[in-house]
Amino acid sequence: MGVPLVQQYRVGRYILGQKLKGNKHYPLVLMLEPLFRCNLACAGCGKIDYPNEILDKRLSYDDCMGAIEECGAPIVSIAGGEPLIHKEMPQIVRGFIERKKFVYLCTNALLLDKRMEDYTPSPYLTFSVHLDGNRERHDASVCRDGVYDKCVEVIRKALGRGFRVTVNCTLFQGESPEEVAQFMDDMMALGVEGVTISPGYSYERAPRQDVFLKRVGSKELFRNIFKLGQGRRWRFNQSSLYLDFLAGNQTYHCTPWGNPTRNVFGWQKPCYLLVGEGYAPSFKALIEETEWAKYGTGVNPKCADCMVHSGYEATAVNDTFSNPLKALKVFLRGPRTSGAMAPEVPFLYDDEPAPKPQLVSADQPASGCSKKRVA
Repeated sequence: MGVPLVQQYRVGRYILGQKLKGNKHYPLVLMLEPLFRCNLACAGCGKIDYPNEILDKRLSYDDCMGAIEECGAPIVSIAGGEPLIHKEMPQIVRGFIERKKFVYLCTNALLLDKRMEDYTPSPYLTFSVHLDGNRERHDASVCRDGVYDKCVEVIRKALGRGFRVTVNCTLFQGESPEEVAQFMDDMMALGVEGVTISPGYSYERAPRQDVFLKRVGSKELFRNIFKLGQGRRWRFNQSSLYLDFLAGNQTYHCTPWGNPTRNVFGWQKPCYLLVGEGYAPSFKALIEETEWAKYGTGVNPKCADCMVHSGYEATAVNDTFSNPLKALKVFLRGPRTSGAMAPEVPFLYDDEPAPKPQLVSADQPASGCSKKRVA
C-alpha cells in the first residue's frame, strides 16, 4: 500500500464522520487549479489551450484558503498548469499544512530542482511528479526530450531530502503491458511512495484526441498489467477497489463531487475533466445547483469512456466502507485478471450522437504537441 497509515486513518475518520452525519455529497479531494500556465505543452492536456489573458490569471493565497474552508476536504491536489510557476505557492502549501490538510503538489519537476528549498518535508506534503511511462513514452507525451531523465534526477534529490514523493502516470493508446510493468518496477526501485495510475481522458480542448484509451481497451490493458505485477510488490497511491475497477471487475458510477475543482473561473461543474458545463460561485452552490443526474457513464455521451480516478476513486472508497470484506480480499489478492468482466452500467442515450473528436488544427505540430509553453 502506497498511502501512509496516518493518512489512511485521518481520511477514514473524516469519511466516517460524513456518513454518520448523513452527508451524501461530501468531497474527498479538493482539485485546486490556481493557474493554467505551464512550461510544457503535453499532447493530452486540456488546460493550456486558453488565450494569454486566461493563462495569466492566478488564484490568490486567500482564494485557495477560502476554497478549502468552503469544502472541508481532507486532501488537496494542487495541479494546473504547473503550480510551481505560481509565486505564492510556498505560502499556499504552508497554509494547507497549517490546516492539517494532506497536500499533493503536482509538478512536471522541471522547476522543482530550483524551488525545493522553498518547502519543508512534512507528513502532510507530497510532491506528485508527472511521469507518463518510460523515457520514450514520457518524453513523447510531454513533447520534449530529456524530461524523463530530469524527473528521475529530481525525484532522487527530493527523496534524499526526506520529502514524500509519488508519481502520477496517465496511460495512453499504444501502451504495452510489458512497458508499464517495467515502468512500475523502475519506480519501485527509485523508491517513490506509490504510483497513481489512470487511463487518459479525452479532454475536449486537448490538441490530440487519438491518443486516449477507450473503455474496453483500458480494462484489458490493466488486466494484463496487473497479471504481470503479481508478486512484484508494486505500491499504488489508490484504493484496491479502484484498481479492481480498472481491471473490469467492478460496476461503478462516478462520484464527481468527490473531487470538486476550484480554478480561476470558479467551482467547475461537474468535474475538472469536462469544460463548457459552467461554474458555480461557491462550493455550496456547486453542490446544490449542479444537475448531477445529467453526468456520468451511461448518462452523458461526454463521459462514455471515462475511468479516471478523479471520478471513480471516491466511488471505490465508498464501496470499501460499505463492503470491507470485499475490499480486504482484493487488497490481499490483487485485482482479478481473468474471467468475465463486470457488466457496464446501462447506456441511456442510444439515440444521441456521441461528441465528435476534436481534430488537430493545421497550425499544430504533426505530433499534436501544443506550441504554448513558458520557457
